[in-house]
Amino acid sequence: MKRGNLQYLSRRLIGIGTAALVLIVLLLTALCAAAASLGGYWLLLPGAGVLALALLLLAAAAWIVRPFLRLEKEMRQSLEGHTGLPEEETVFLTPAIRQALEYLRGMPAPSELMKLNKRQAQYLALQNQINPHFLYNTLESIRSEALVAGLTALAEMTEALASFFRYTISKVEDLVSVEEELQNCETYFKIQQYRFAERLQLTVECDSGEREEIYNCRLPKLTMQPILENSIIHGTECKIGTGHLKIHLERTARMLLIRISDDGVGMDEQTLARMNGQLQKSARTVVSQDAQARGGIALRNVNNRIQLLFGEEYGLRVFSMPGVGTDVEILLPAITSDRDVPNKEALRSL
Repeated sequence: MKRGNLQYLSRRLIGIGTAALVLIVLLLTALCAAAASLGGYWLLLPGAGVLALALLLLAAAAWIVRPFLRLEKEMRQSLEGHTGLPEEETVFLTPAIRQALEYLRGMPAPSELMKLNKRQAQYLALQNQINPHFLYNTLESIRSEALVAGLTALAEMTEALASFFRYTISKVEDLVSVEEELQNCETYFKIQQYRFAERLQLTVECDSGEREEIYNCRLPKLTMQPILENSIIHGTECKIGTGHLKIHLERTARMLLIRISDDGVGMDEQTLARMNGQLQKSARTVVSQDAQARGGIALRNVNNRIQLLFGEEYGLRVFSMPGVGTDVEILLPAITSDRDVPNKEALRSL
C-alpha cells in the first residue's frame, strides 16, 4: 500500500482503535471484578473477553481496509481504460461512489483521447494544406472556361461549389445566423440537384410573421447542412422515385425548433432507439468507428457541439418509421447575440 493511502487509513483506524481500547478497558475492569467475586474458572473470563474483542477489532479493520483497497484498484483500472463495472459482491461501494465510478468509466480512456487528438491534428494539417484563394481561383477559372464553352450548367455547379467551400472553409465564426445556415443548405442542395435532378425537392417552411426574428437567431455553423446531407444519403437516395426534403422552423419566447424531414426509407425501431440513445449520452462521449460506419457521426457531432455550447437540455432528437421517412428535430435557445451563449469558453474550442 502506498504511504499516502496508509496515512489516510491509519487516521481512521486510530480513531476506531482508540474507541475500542476504551471499551476494552471498561469491559475488562468489569470482567475482572466479576471474576474476582466468583473465583475458579471464571478467572479466565477477562482473558477470553480480551481475545474476543481483539478479534472483533481486527475484523472491523479488515472490513474497512479491504473494501478501500478494492475500490482503489477499480478506480486505477478505470483511469487506465479498463471497461466493465465490478460485481456487487466483489467490492464495497456506496451508491454515490458507484455512480461516480460509472461516470468515470463513461469518459474517454487516455488511449481514446490520444486517437482523438491524432485525428484532430490530421484534420488541421489537411485544413492548413487547403489554400482557399487557390481553390476559389481554380474554381473561378473552371467557371469562366465553362461559360466560354457555353456550358452553363457546369458554370453554375462550379459557382455553387465555390460558395459552399467559401462558407465551410473560410467563414471562421463559431456561430452564424439561421439565414446564413439556410443559404448554405440551399447551396448544398443545388449541388446535389445536379446529381439527382428532379428526384430531389427541398421546401423551407417558416411563419411569415416570425421570419425575420427566426432568421436572426444564432446557431453553431454547419448545424443544418450535415443533417440535410444525412437525410439525402441515408433517406431519399435509397428510395425509388422523388425524394421530398423539408426544413421547418418555428420559434417560441425561449426556444428555436428546427425540423429537417425526409420521406425516405426510414429506420426500424431498434436502429432508432440506438441512435437516440447515443444522442442522449454526454458530449464527452467518443464517437466510435461503428457509429461512423452507420452514418451517425454527423448527428452525434452536431448534437455534441450544441450541448457543449448551450447545455444538455438542447440538442437533437430523431423520429422515424420504416418506409415513411425520418424527422430530425434540433432544439436550440432562441438567441440573437453570441454574448447570450451560456458556455462562452467552448466557442474557442469548436
